[in-house]
Amino acid sequence: MSIAEKYFKKQLKSGELRRSYLEEKTRLDIEYHLEEPKKDIRTRKSPDELIEKAEDIKKLVMGVQP
Repeated sequence: MSIAEKYFKKQLKSGELRRSYLEEKTRLDIEYHLEEPKKDIRTRKSPDELIEKAEDIKKLVMGVQP
């Protein structure tokens, strides 16, 4: 483990930094998952596949990993 990784893990023990990090990670995860259905719509995926992607996004927003 590098010095930077050790420092980062130590800093994550701080409540405020940990909360900010997790909020940003969640925001980026949601953005990423919202791009997938757009791409699928452009490539004319089936409605069932689009519904599955929507369900995955719902789970992510609700705090359950898809």
